[in-house]
Amino acid sequence: MDESNMPAAEAEVVEGGIEPVAYELAFHVLPTVAEGEVATVVAGLISELTRAGATIFDQEAAERFDLAYEIEKYLEGRHRHFKSAYFGWVRFRLTPAALEGVAEYLGAHKELLRYLLVRLTKEEEARPFRFHESLAVKRVTTIGSEEEVVEVIPEVAATEVVEEVVVAERGEEVKESV
Repeated sequence: MDESNMPAAEAEVVEGGIEPVAYELAFHVLPTVAEGEVATVVAGLISELTRAGATIFDQEAAERFDLAYEIEKYLEGRHRHFKSAYFGWVRFRLTPAALEGVAEYLGAHKELLRYLLVRLTKEEEARPFRFHESLAVKRVTTIGSEEEVVEVIPEVAATEVVEEVVVAERGEEVKESV
């Protein structure tokens, strides 16, 4: 679609050219990258974005977590399977014309398992979803005889044993270690 038939929401033409648009780059860094080197990989991604003319306005640091399903990637002459990765995201403003060069760079980046570039709406831009923070909040559902209550429990250190009290049928209390 050329600029003459582009919908008004897409064009966003301002004096002197096209106004930068808000995007989010979500990415998985390969789990084979040393934990201390993940920050360097992310810094390289941010450096490439700024080199392309992007203005970074928000980000969430990459942290390792287990994937919902196994991902296969062809690396070093063979198909490899990954069950975990370092996930992070960066939000930035960039002109749509410069986005193609960024996408080419990301596609050729050997330390990325996968990535996703998304254009943000004004509402999404104003209210970012903090993935790693949401994982840290534990929720326990207590089912009573008449109503269901959801309690938010703050994260506990991984070395501690967490005991939850679960109300079983007939009002008995059962302790389970998680």
